[in-house]
Amino acid sequence: DLRLNEPRYASLLNIMKAPKKTIDVIEVGDLGVDLTNKLETLKVEDPPKREGGAKVDSVEDLVTKLRNEAKVI
Repeated sequence: DLRLNEPRYASLLNIMKAPKKTIDVIEVGDLGVDLTNKLETLKVEDPPKREGGAKVDSVEDLVTKLRNEAKVI
């Protein structure tokens, strides 16, 4: 059955039954789960501030800056 993208609509009978259902409350200790923190935060820092960009007048200026300053090309 490949009706993957079709939503399921609740019937009127199930909508009427829903408020009468009880919600079971389960304590964490009953489940046997260990809630102790296993990670330790050493320090939290802001990232380094970025320098402002510069506008370039022409493509030649861009190429020279990329070649000489950034050494990308």
